[in-house]
Amino acid sequence: MAAGTVRVDSWLWAVRVFKTRSQATAACRAGHVKIGSASVKAAHPVRIGDQVKIRIAGFDRILVVKQTIVKRVSAVTAAESFIDETPPPPSREEVALAPRRDRGAGRPTKRERREFEKLRGRDDSEASPYDY
Repeated sequence: MAAGTVRVDSWLWAVRVFKTRSQATAACRAGHVKIGSASVKAAHPVRIGDQVKIRIAGFDRILVVKQTIVKRVSAVTAAESFIDETPPPPSREEVALAPRRDRGAGRPTKRERREFEKLRGRDDSEASPYDY
């Protein structure tokens, strides 16, 4: 790797986004980690200034790399290694008003999935049928 770069799975583990490096690798393999707008593999290099988008528990977390680190460090040092641009979570009122599917109603149709994505504020190009 070039100087000043580090593997994305190693960086996510080092800045404490994931508890283990294998969890970070699995997230990359599943397509939950993006740099820019492209899904990346675990060995993809991360540079200072890159915007890393991680989908965790159905929500996107957006981090901008300030410092590339390889080894796991203290939580204070880890927090200084990135800028968190994640939008605030929806309020309880918004969550309560969101439509829900009945349990056991089966798999959503293509039309229902598109409506859900529109309500979540995600356009169809970002949506994946495996994000549920």
